[in-house]
Parts: sequence; C-alpha cells; structure tokens
Amino acid sequence: MLLTVLDLAGIAVFAASGALAGVAARLDLFGVVTVAVLTGLGGGVIRDVLLGLTPPTSLRRWPYLLAPVVVGLLVFAFHTWVTRLRRAIEWADAFGLALFATAGSGAALAAGAPGVTAVVVGLITAIGGGVIRDVLVGEVPQVLRREVYAVPALLGAAVVVVGHDMGLPPVPVAIGAAGLVLAVRIVAMLRGWNAPLPPAPRDRP
Repeated sequence: MLLTVLDLAGIAVFAASGALAGVAARLDLFGVVTVAVLTGLGGGVIRDVLLGLTPPTSLRRWPYLLAPVVVGLLVFAFHTWVTRLRRAIEWADAFGLALFATAGSGAALAAGAPGVTAVVVGLITAIGGGVIRDVLVGEVPQVLRREVYAVPALLGAAVVVVGHDMGLPPVPVAIGAAGLVLAVRIVAMLRGWNAPLPPAPRDRP
C-alpha cells in the first residue's frame, strides 16, 4: 500500500511538471497530455523493466494511466493562474524526485534486490521521468546540467536501504527519506548550488 501511494503521488507530481513544461513550450492539448503521461510514467516503467516486472505496473493498473492524463488535462485547463511556469515546474519536479527515489528503492527491496541495486534503481526511477520530459520539450536534461539534482535522489534512496537493513519501520523511513530529498533539492534550487564545471576553454589568437 505504501509503494502504491508513493507511486501514484510521484506520478501525479511528475505529470504536473511534464504538463507545465509542455505548456511553457507552447504544445497543444495532445502534446501537453502526452508529455505529462510520459513524464509521470517514465521512471516507473524503467524501474519495473530493470526489476523484471513485465508488463510494467503502470500498464497493468488503470489508475496509473488515468492519473497523469487527468493531471495533464487539469494543468492545460487552469495553467493561466501559474504566473511563473519555470518555478512551478521546478517545485513539482522536486516533489516527484523525492517520491520516486523512495518508491523506486522500496520497490527494489521488495523485489529482493540487494542494497546497492536498490539505490541505483531508486536513482534511475527518480530521474527517468524528468529526463524524458526535458528531451521531449527540447531541453538539456536537468540531471546533466549544473544544478544539484541526482545527489538528493541518491541520498534518499540510500536512506531507504539503510533503514531497511536496520529493520526500521518502512513508513517513517520512507517519509524521512522523501523529506531529505525534497529539502536538499529545494535548498539547492534556492541557493543556486551547482555541480563543478570544467574550466572554459581559452580563445586562441
């Protein structure tokens, strides 16, 4: 039940970020809903394929398909009140990152994967939908840009694994891990924390 709730919540917020990105890119209704669906479901589909769960959960349970469609339609219809689309996309993406990092690692542990594998699966689940979204709207994925993005997801997935190995209750661990991911990502956004960049090449005469 916990994994299902985290999955649906993550799908909804990632779908919202995808729909907002589609609106910002001036896509039509079909384009906005398509980006919302692929963003919301992308990370979970990759996770299930890696864990050998085929067909993926999102293709076997109708709420998983319905949630991103409804979110995409709602965002398309009521996006006019969103005055700063870019900031709204980033906040929705931060929530999705937190929920999918914990859900992905938790699903991997439930499937019997070792700890290291669970951390990697949680990371891929968290960043997969955002990468698909950015590619569809013609942007360089956030995970490849300067902003601190993948590190919070990695930390959250690691917390879930450590809590599991210590025998702690899964619900508080998942909530704490999601809160850690969200806090680190939001602080990075507000303070402009960036990963190191290579030095710019000097112009030759």
